[in-house]
Amino acid sequence: MSLLDHLPADPEPDSLFETFATWAEERGLTLYPHQEEALIEVVSGSNVILSTPTGSGKSLVAAGAHFTSFARGERSFYTAPIKALVSEKFFDLCEVFGTVNVGMMTGDASVNPGAPIVCCTAEVLANIALRDGAEADIGQVVMDEFHFYAEPDRGWAWQVPLLELPRVQFLLMSATLGDVTRFEEDLTRRTGRTTSVVKSAERPVPLFYSYRTTALHETLEELLSTHESPVYIVHFTQAQAVERAQSLTSINMCSRAEKDAIAKEIGNFRFTTRFGRNLSRYVRHGIGVHHAGMLPKYRRLVERLAQAGLLKVICGTDTLGVGVNVPIRTVLFTGLSKYDGARVRRLSAREFHQIAGRAGRAGFDTVGNVVVQAPEHVVENEKALAKAGDDPKKRRKVVRKKAPEGFVGWDKATFEKLIAADPEPLTSRFKVSNAMLLSVIARPGDCFAAMRQLLTDNHEEPKYRRRHISEAIAIYRSLLDGGIVEKLDEPDEAGRTARLTVDLQPDFALNQPLSTFALASLELLDPTSPSYPLDVLTLVESTLDDPRQILAAQQNKERGEAIARMKAEGVEYEERMERLEEITYPKPLEELLDHAYEVYRRGHPWVGDHPLRPKSVARDLYERAMTFSEYIGHYELARSEGLVLRYLAGAYKAVNQTIPEDAKTEELRDLIEWLGELVRQVDSSLLDEWEELTNPSADTAETECADDRPKPVTANHRAFRVLVRNELFRRVELAAREDYAKLGELDGASGWDATAWEEALADYYDEYDEIGIGPDARGPALLLVEEDAQVWRVRQIFDDPEDHHDWGISAEIDLAASDEEGRAVVQVTAVNRLEA
Repeated sequence: MSLLDHLPADPEPDSLFETFATWAEERGLTLYPHQEEALIEVVSGSNVILSTPTGSGKSLVAAGAHFTSFARGERSFYTAPIKALVSEKFFDLCEVFGTVNVGMMTGDASVNPGAPIVCCTAEVLANIALRDGAEADIGQVVMDEFHFYAEPDRGWAWQVPLLELPRVQFLLMSATLGDVTRFEEDLTRRTGRTTSVVKSAERPVPLFYSYRTTALHETLEELLSTHESPVYIVHFTQAQAVERAQSLTSINMCSRAEKDAIAKEIGNFRFTTRFGRNLSRYVRHGIGVHHAGMLPKYRRLVERLAQAGLLKVICGTDTLGVGVNVPIRTVLFTGLSKYDGARVRRLSAREFHQIAGRAGRAGFDTVGNVVVQAPEHVVENEKALAKAGDDPKKRRKVVRKKAPEGFVGWDKATFEKLIAADPEPLTSRFKVSNAMLLSVIARPGDCFAAMRQLLTDNHEEPKYRRRHISEAIAIYRSLLDGGIVEKLDEPDEAGRTARLTVDLQPDFALNQPLSTFALASLELLDPTSPSYPLDVLTLVESTLDDPRQILAAQQNKERGEAIARMKAEGVEYEERMERLEEITYPKPLEELLDHAYEVYRRGHPWVGDHPLRPKSVARDLYERAMTFSEYIGHYELARSEGLVLRYLAGAYKAVNQTIPEDAKTEELRDLIEWLGELVRQVDSSLLDEWEELTNPSADTAETECADDRPKPVTANHRAFRVLVRNELFRRVELAAREDYAKLGELDGASGWDATAWEEALADYYDEYDEIGIGPDARGPALLLVEEDAQVWRVRQIFDDPEDHHDWGISAEIDLAASDEEGRAVVQVTAVNRLEA
């Protein structure tokens, strides 16, 4: 039965608590004392700060809070730090409360936003709070992972609702909050409600700590032999995690029967990338890898194998502290220091407890273990001393290895201090922005009083408040000077003391902040130009966040190729280095877009909070006519392939949502379909769920087969034609560069090696000096397709200088093989002139 089937007629605290507790018991869930305490406070109307260990059932308390709010006829909001967790919670709550009663807003998708229960990111809730203030239609807010309040860039979003929603009941939850006295007092003062702090240091699954000075392989073998697996080995870079998995394949962790069980669970799962093929080898040894750079389907496979109890070891990064659904008995730290983007430092108590808390999961384990591996130089010194035995003379002669350069010292004492330490107090990260001022000015009432309250009564120290006030005054003056805001001599009928002279879109600051700029800039592009589809894609890409690893790889590649060219040209070293500084990653239309952005910003100053970022990733992939795997290999991004695919999925969603239907030419629709299909063939989960949410009426039941295979690549006819065109055009580009070696690599297996290509093209180059590779050359007009049920016969015509269009490549496309491999499988049959 649904939880709402138990809804009491009388929403009094006692009946609400008893009803929810009964429902939980029917599901086999016995409430822990701290859960009972928190729920009693929630149904009584108090704010609650729930600070209990990982795995102690905070989600059940949250469900009870939503139930209480629903019973009272109020709207409740659930917030989480990342979209994936918001989406996961959305589906969980749909099961409990029914799909009609639950909505979601993440910026990517807005589903049933008027529902009585809404799941959203913290930024979405913060912007609603700024837009509507105390009048917001919100009765209760559940803020999960509240320790993100202290995040430098995003913490403001966890603070603003506390400041702007005085009529709301708050439930703040985290395993690592530290001292919350300030929040307790502040919430009570602002909301007029009692604020209860529910703490429990006692874990449902107790933890045991140990410090090891044996080599990691020995430590691991001991843990495995004493049945302390699964072991999550924590690294602080993705490269270290993968290297560790590789090194552990020398240990025989699984019996034949266990390996057979792993193979059975894997079934027909497709390992479609180079990293995937390595992962296949690891997991068949009982070793998983788990980090943010992996494709989602690979992470889900590792989680599934771990949940089935089939993996003995998982090598991952410290990101397991947020929302990783993996049962772990032992957490093994490889170090207690990390590079945080600016410097190498020791782990904070919060970071340590967040990671360590993943050990021992309720329902899986009776105890959890936290093991810290001593630094490598300490392990080697201990080994040398052990070899010397008890002889004082031999021990004195042992040459102790020193710590590596740059090592930030930590030892057993550091470990013990972290175990005993409470998480550090949360630090305020309040920020002022154009969007903040515009939202406050747009709402009814005296905006000056509201803004003054926000700036002088936040959680910042006085010196920082003064800085924020100065920033706000500067922003307000720029809005006045730009004619965006005007001060009113007398308050209007809604009590406003200033008003906006422009209309903000209904979802202002809740979605892609630069989408309106992209829409306005479409008029700069010529729909009749052959480059229009790619230029539209470039425009949309410039509004997306920068994928730093990809851009760094592009820049490194550009600079490497530039150095080779300059050396060949005899350019001196000093001049090479000087020129190199000017080389960056590709930025198509940079000058045009930068100028358009500056013009747009004068009339829409709030976009200044979100700088334009010209770049080419999706466009670069298309122009290179590469498959996803080839692109990953070209830029050596195997460890970041998940990031690449998430970026491409984001670009697909943005261009699909942002560009109006009347601006989509047939060629642009081809490009959009190609991008979506490329993402689906690599990992369909990134789009299937989003499309199901944004188009609930669509038939998504067959989007992914039971063996993790996406729909056949040939099923999307429009996208498959683009894939075929790209495959043929890639050969045209290589032919234009006379790169016969690469052509041979592509087609050698079917008889077209480098020599065959060179001989076939010799006659062409006797007639013409070059092969065109511009927009016209890759357009659909120069690709002739004869479709059949099993094989397509195609002719890619060369764009010769005299427009004779008499030379080209003939090929066959095997549809069954294409479906099997998730790409267009091309077999070249001829490179020749066709006589008229």
